[in-house]
Amino acid sequence: MSWKILLPEDMRPEGKNFLSNQGHRLVLGKGTDTLRLMKDIKDADAVITRSAVISREVIHAGKNLKAIACLGVGYDLVDLAAAEEAGIIVINCPDANSIAMTEITVFFMLYCSRRYTAVRRDYIDDYENAGRGDDKEELWDKTLGIVGCGRVGSRVAKICMDSFHMKVMAYDPYLPADAFPTGVQVIRKLPDLLAGSDFVSLHLSPHKGVRDQFRMEQFRQMKNTAYLINTAYAGAVSEKDLFEACRDGVIAGAALDGVSKLPLDKQNPILYMDNILISPRIGTATREAQTRTALQAAMGLQEIYEGKKPTWEVKSENENDYVIYHDQRKTERSR
Repeated sequence: MSWKILLPEDMRPEGKNFLSNQGHRLVLGKGTDTLRLMKDIKDADAVITRSAVISREVIHAGKNLKAIACLGVGYDLVDLAAAEEAGIIVINCPDANSIAMTEITVFFMLYCSRRYTAVRRDYIDDYENAGRGDDKEELWDKTLGIVGCGRVGSRVAKICMDSFHMKVMAYDPYLPADAFPTGVQVIRKLPDLLAGSDFVSLHLSPHKGVRDQFRMEQFRQMKNTAYLINTAYAGAVSEKDLFEACRDGVIAGAALDGVSKLPLDKQNPILYMDNILISPRIGTATREAQTRTALQAAMGLQEIYEGKKPTWEVKSENENDYVIYHDQRKTERSR
């Protein structure tokens, strides 16, 4: 017997077509608020979520619920403990967005290095002078510090080393030294990475990264000429402290793919800084990434339906169970 699959938000047709061709019935929901979800999910066998919060209440309302698919890497919108208690399998799409996130990270680095937020502000009224000045810089031969060296962090490291001749250091206490990309200097103390980097790029997960949130303490450990790039989850950075750090010259600037508070607060001063670039989570918003995500979610649900062990299953995590590595690896690279 096929499944009824709830879509609180629409998804790319490739994923829907895959599931429909397997005989499943897809139902587009009527909203993403909790009460609406509780009504829509009552007789659903599975749900695919992008931004809808699948809370304990929603899970309990899904009497037939067997699986939850997250359209992306993150699964913090799902109450994993409640899902496990109910015997519901949760999957994500860890490989679908890594190329898109890598590209947006490099784009942000280039954008900051040319101080384009200020250039864009000035060039309409003063076109000839807006692009002048020696305060703009190249990525070539600069030092990149990566915080979190998983799928995206590793890709960024390789591109920056190969294409921009950058020195790359990486801090990831959950990764053994031999798992870092070749050519990357493994750093085991975050302050050491911050002090030596011209660009600091965050690739933390919301599950393991919560204790490493960036605040003024971390900004003061960076060079005053350095830029912070955050394409990870918005909560990794204190926006209040970042505003003050960029305003007062503690660091040179920053780029954020998303802010913490939604709906957007138009009075938030961080939105109007000349040395801060903010985008509305466009990192994963490519046609290719969305197609891969939809297909991975659909294929994952089909695996569960067929009784197979899903390729991308996620489970609740206990921070005390994380393995912290202290091993070192010295890497020399010709310059």
